[in-house]
Amino acid sequence: MPPGGRAETECGFPYSRNVAIAADAVSPVRRIKQPRSRKTYDALIETGFKLLEQNDLESVPIAELAKAAGYSVGAFYARFQSKDEFFNALIAHHLEQRARARDQLLSKAPDHSLIDELISDFVAYYWNRRRFWRAVLARSSHDARVWEPIRQDGREFDNKLMDRMMQRAGRPLTERERTNVSFAFQLARGTINNAILNRPGPIFIGHDLFVRNLARAFRLVSDYDRLIGIGGSELGSTP
Repeated sequence: MPPGGRAETECGFPYSRNVAIAADAVSPVRRIKQPRSRKTYDALIETGFKLLEQNDLESVPIAELAKAAGYSVGAFYARFQSKDEFFNALIAHHLEQRARARDQLLSKAPDHSLIDELISDFVAYYWNRRRFWRAVLARSSHDARVWEPIRQDGREFDNKLMDRMMQRAGRPLTERERTNVSFAFQLARGTINNAILNRPGPIFIGHDLFVRNLARAFRLVSDYDRLIGIGGSELGSTP
């Protein structure tokens, strides 16, 4: 926890244990119990993400952020000690959203389209919030504590997919198979991060072919189709 930060986290969300730990580590915001205070907090967070679609957070005055959310500067400081703490709260909110999307896909997506849906969701989310994610990557390069809860959440995601694959395969995955799945995630996340930071091409992140090829690469590296006993999906079969 940053020096002088509060150890309490926001409440009211169905965090998994690892995401709860991650949110607590990255977001020392004060506990919010009253519905009115919760509404103000949510409005400030949502406005922060909207403003980040067009501006860097550092260039947005707190007064402008509060006004855009429909509240006063005092309302902002009643919930966040600083802009840095506010950014930490954005990261915690990001972790909560990603956990919800992940768990919904893992519980509902059919086997043959799961990887395509996961990669499509990854790409769409990070592209839509690319300014926010660039800021996270930049901050984490200077402070490893910022990245640790994100790393924890990523490992939880990896393990949940491997649990589902194990159920479909009817046996535990070998150490090599688990490593391959983890590396497939590393490949996908690294490719998305590089595309957002550098846009190297030749296929850019906004193109549909980017999603299809990344999903195909994930299945090939993880050996997903063989392990769960299905053929290639519609998206993945297109080079």
